[in-house]
Amino acid sequence: MPELPEVQALVDFLAERTAGLAVTKVELASFSVLKTFNPPPQALEGVPVDGVHRHGKFLDIDADGTHLVFHLARAGWLRWSDQLPTTVLRPGKSPIALRVRLSDGSGFDLTEAGTKKSLAAYIVKDPAEVPGIARLGPDPLRDDFTLDLFRSMLEGRRTQIKGLLRDQEFIAGVGNAYSDEILHVAKISPFAIAATLAPEVVDRLYAALRDTLAHAVATASGMPAK
Repeated sequence: MPELPEVQALVDFLAERTAGLAVTKVELASFSVLKTFNPPPQALEGVPVDGVHRHGKFLDIDADGTHLVFHLARAGWLRWSDQLPTTVLRPGKSPIALRVRLSDGSGFDLTEAGTKKSLAAYIVKDPAEVPGIARLGPDPLRDDFTLDLFRSMLEGRRTQIKGLLRDQEFIAGVGNAYSDEILHVAKISPFAIAATLAPEVVDRLYAALRDTLAHAVATASGMPAK
């Protein structure tokens, strides 16, 4: 499952590729992937892309105040094409669930492998309308995610630290893989109880959390979306 660094790499990639372009069409090959019905996909047609953002593991394309938000889940991915095929998408004929066409002929497909379908897309006026975004905890790479804030978040938490790091309502964007790496760097057992960590251990965990994610984002930066 893509976690914060991989999703941030996709955000950076799309922000560069969509700059100055407009959405011309949103096509659905899997109707179940779209979890909202108002606004409809047609609301994005002809609308310029203003920016691309990340909310935890959610990716958000802002088209003049209408947002296409999606979560890649376990087996989803974004496949970019400098020149999308002109053929019409046919439901059930490929792993493609949704296609976004842009004004220069480029665009991308959201794909999902396997039989268990968890890829989810939303078209909303406010990203906070997406239930998973509304419940997100703070982003660990934001400037306001300070050591003092992290210390206060751990107070009274009688929970194993690995489970807490993976809890999207506690911290946004960290999953199984990066929680393991962060704890390894910090030299902390995944079974340690968060509220019992000594102050110097909390300091070490905070540094490992920020450094590991920042390094992973830098490593993934510029990675083509394919």
